[in-house]
Amino acid sequence: MSKSVLMMSTALAVCLTPLFGAAAEDASTLETIVVSGYRGSLHAAIDLKHQTVGNSDTIVADDIAAFPDLNLAESMQRIPGVAITRDSGEGRQITLRGLGPDFTRTQLNGMETLANTASGMDNRGLVSRSRAFDFSMFASELFNRVTVQKSWEANQDEGGIAGTVQLTTAKPFDYDGFKAVLTAKGIHNTNVSGVTPRVVGLISDRWGAFGALLSVAYSTNDSNEYGYRNWNWGQITLKSPANIGAGVSASDSARLLGTSGANVWSPQAQTYSTWFDHRERLGITSALQYHPSEALSVDVDLLYGRLTNHRNDYALASAGSPGGLTGNVSGPQVLNSVTLDSFGTMVAANYSHIDLRSENNEMRDTTKYYQGVTNVTWTPVDALTVHGMFGASRSEYALPEFDKVFMESKNHNVAWDYTGKMPVNTYDGGLTDVTKWQLMRMDTQESAITSEYVTAKFDADYKLNSENAIEAGFEYKRFLNSGWTRTNKVNRNAGNVDTVIPDTLKIVVPYKSIGKYVVGDMDPVYAYIGQIRDLTPAYDVPGSNFNVTENTLTGYLQYDVNTTLFGMGLRANAGVRYFSSDLVSSGVVTQTITNPDKTTQTVQLHIAVPHHYNSFLPAANIALDLSDQFVTRFSISRNLSRPALGDLATAATLSTAPFGGSISVGNPGLKPWMADSIDWSIDYYEGKTGYASFGVFYKNMENMITSATKTVPYNTLGFPISWLFDPTKPDVPYNYSTPINGRGAHIAGFEAAVQKDFDFLPHPFDGFGFTGNVTYADGNNPITYSGTAVSMPMMNLSKFSANATLYYETAEWGARLSTAYRSKYLVGAGGNGNLGEGMKPTNNVDFAAHYNVNDQLKLVVEGINLTNQPITQYADKYADRLEVRTKSGVTFTFGATYEF
Repeated sequence: MSKSVLMMSTALAVCLTPLFGAAAEDASTLETIVVSGYRGSLHAAIDLKHQTVGNSDTIVADDIAAFPDLNLAESMQRIPGVAITRDSGEGRQITLRGLGPDFTRTQLNGMETLANTASGMDNRGLVSRSRAFDFSMFASELFNRVTVQKSWEANQDEGGIAGTVQLTTAKPFDYDGFKAVLTAKGIHNTNVSGVTPRVVGLISDRWGAFGALLSVAYSTNDSNEYGYRNWNWGQITLKSPANIGAGVSASDSARLLGTSGANVWSPQAQTYSTWFDHRERLGITSALQYHPSEALSVDVDLLYGRLTNHRNDYALASAGSPGGLTGNVSGPQVLNSVTLDSFGTMVAANYSHIDLRSENNEMRDTTKYYQGVTNVTWTPVDALTVHGMFGASRSEYALPEFDKVFMESKNHNVAWDYTGKMPVNTYDGGLTDVTKWQLMRMDTQESAITSEYVTAKFDADYKLNSENAIEAGFEYKRFLNSGWTRTNKVNRNAGNVDTVIPDTLKIVVPYKSIGKYVVGDMDPVYAYIGQIRDLTPAYDVPGSNFNVTENTLTGYLQYDVNTTLFGMGLRANAGVRYFSSDLVSSGVVTQTITNPDKTTQTVQLHIAVPHHYNSFLPAANIALDLSDQFVTRFSISRNLSRPALGDLATAATLSTAPFGGSISVGNPGLKPWMADSIDWSIDYYEGKTGYASFGVFYKNMENMITSATKTVPYNTLGFPISWLFDPTKPDVPYNYSTPINGRGAHIAGFEAAVQKDFDFLPHPFDGFGFTGNVTYADGNNPITYSGTAVSMPMMNLSKFSANATLYYETAEWGARLSTAYRSKYLVGAGGNGNLGEGMKPTNNVDFAAHYNVNDQLKLVVEGINLTNQPITQYADKYADRLEVRTKSGVTFTFGATYEF
C-alpha cells in the first residue's frame, strides 16, 4: 500500500506544481509573505489541519468574525462537506457529508449540548424538537474556533455518525495581554425598510497566572420572506359533471370524474404568503483561567444566549369554507378550464364560485441557552497528564404566543398557473375591500421544549516514551428532553355563516408581498371576540407532551503513536470505546376502550417505556507524512447516532386539515443507528500559503431508522373521532406513519478542497487568492410506503455541495466574493400518494470588503445573498409538484471595528 500511495503522491505533485509552484524549494519566498486578516486565518487553519491525525477542518477567529455571516450556521457553510438549511433569510442547521442534522453531534467548550429554535413556516416543520443543533442560536463573533471532525477516535464522545462540531469560545490566554475590541454595524434587508444594529464587544486581560475575558454580541435583524406556497398535492375526483365547465375537454373530464381510471393531482389551498420576522440575538461569554504553572491549568467557561423571534405571517388562500380548493371540487364550484401534464398534475386551472381565506398569524418565541463548564488539567509527573471536566447546559424554547385570525370572502373567480418558475394566482377583485371580509376562525397555540445535559468526565494520558502513549477515560452523561404543544381552534362560522365584525378591525397586509388583501387586526379582534389566549394543559395536542431521559456511561482505552516509518513521520491511534445507555420515554397515550356493555370510552394513560442498549466501538486513525508537503490519512471506525427525539415519543402526534391530515406514532424501542466508516485522504501543503486535498469516504449503516407510511381512512386507526378537524367525516384519508428499524443503508462519496494565495503573480495581482471545495455523496434510504418497500435517496442528502471564495487582500484593504451551492435533497417520505418531498438546488452569493484606516480602526461593508436566491420546495421526486417558492431579499451590513 505504501508504494501505491507514494506513486499517487508523486503524480499529484506533478499536477499541482503549475498551480502552487515549488515553494518547498524556496523557503525564503515564504518568509517574505506578509499576511493578515482573512488570509492569515486561512493560513492558521492550514496549520491546524496539517497537524491532525484524523480528518478535520477548522475555521479560526478572524475568518468567522470578519466574514459576512449573520450567524454561526452561515460561517460553517465554508467548511468542506457542510451544507446548511435556511429559514427567514438566515442559515439554521447543517448537513455533513450528506447526512442530516440529527447525525452530527455538537460540542460547546468540550461538552455535548443541544439548542432548538423554530421556523415560522409550517412547511418547514414549525417547532423543532430533534437532536439537530440550531446554529442560528449564536452570533459567529462569540467563537474563536470551529472544528468539524469527520473521522472518529475512541477518546471522543460517541453519537455522531456524520461527525462532530466543536465550538470554542475565546479565552484570555489566547491573547498576549490586554485586549479590547468593539464592532458596530448597521443591517438592512431589501425586503424591509430601515436599519437595525449589530454590536460586538470583547475585553480580556491577564494578571500573571490569572486571566479573565468577557464578550458580548447583540443584534436585531428584520427579514421578510414572501412568495407562494400550498398545503401539498392530493388526488381529486369531481363529484358531478355539473362541476365541470365547457372549457374542459372530454378526455380531461373523464379523468376528473374518475371514469377513465387515471389520477388527477391538484394543489391544495393555493396561497400567497408573507413571513416578516423581527429577530433579536444576544450572546454573552465569560472565561476565567488560572494557569499557575505548566503543570496545572483551571479553565471556567460560562455562556448565555438568547434568540427571540417576533413574527407576523400573512396568507391569502383558496381555502374558505365550504367552497375552498382544499380537496375535491363539489357544491357550486365549477372548474372552467384545466391543463394537465404527463403525470396528471393540474399545472393550470380556472375556477368560479370559490371561497377565499386570509390569515394573520402573530408568533413570539424565545430560546434561552445556559452553559457552565470547568476543565482542569494537571501533570503531576512528566509522563502523566490527567484531565477532568464537569459541565451543565440547558436550552429553553418557549412559544407563548401563536395566534391566528382567519377572515373569509365568498364566491370568487380564481385561476392559477404553475407553468412558470413562480406560480401566478389571478383573482376577480375585492381583495382589499374590507366590507367583503368577515371572521371565519381563530387559532391559539403554545409550545415549549427543554433540553438539559449534565456531563462529568475524567481522562488520563500516560507517555510510555517519546513516541508512544496510552489514553484512558470514563464519562457520565445525562440528557433530558421534555416538551409540549397546546392548541385551541375555534370556528366562528357555525353553519358556514361567518361572524360579522366591525370593518375597523380589518387591515390590509402591511408588508411587501406578491399581492395585497384584507386580514383581521390581531389584538383588536381577540379583544372584540374575547377568545382565550393563555392555554392550560387541558389543551395539549395529542402526543406532543412526552419526555425522554438518557443516562450513558462510557469508558475508553486508546494507544497513540508519534514516530517515523521508513523516514516518514507517522502519527496514529487505535482504541475502543464502550458505552451503556439507559433510555426512558414517558408521556400520555390516548386509548379507546370497549366496555362490557359494548359502549366505548376514551381514556388517557400515563406510561413510561424503558430501553437499554450498549456496545463496543473500535476506531483506528493513521496520518503518514509522505514528504514535507504530502500527508495521507486513513481512518476506520464504528460509531452510532441515537434515534430522533420525535421518533421515541410514547404517543401519536396528530396534524389535522380540512382535506385529511397525518398521524405519526412514536417507537420508544428503536435501536440506534450504527455505522462502520472508512475514510481516506491525501493532502498537499505548500507551507502556509497553499493547500489541496482529496479524499473518499464510505459508511455502512445498520439499524437504519426509516418510516413505514400508508394512507388509510381515519376511522380505521382507533383514535377518537373528536380529534378530527371535521368529526362529520370519520372516513377522511389520513397519512399514518411510524418509525422502524430498517434493513440498513450505505453512503459513499468524495471530497476535494484547495486554497492558494496567488503570490506567484506580479504586484499588485499577488494580493489575490482562492479557496474552494466540492463534496459528492450518494446513498439510499429504504422506506415502507403504502405497504411497499421503496428505495429513496437519504433524507437531507444533497449529492453535490460546493463552496468557493475569491479574495484580494493587502495591508490596507481587502475584498471577498463567495458562493455556496447545494444540490436538491429530500426532507420527507412524502404524503397523499406523493413519493418524497424535497428542496430544489440553491446557490448563495456573498460579498465583503474592508479598509484599514489605521492599526486600530477598520471599516467594513458586506452583502449577503446578493442574487436573492429563492427557496423552492416540491412534492414527489418524479412528478416535481411545486409546494413553496419564496425569496428573502438581499442583506447589507456596514460599520466599523476598533481595537483598543
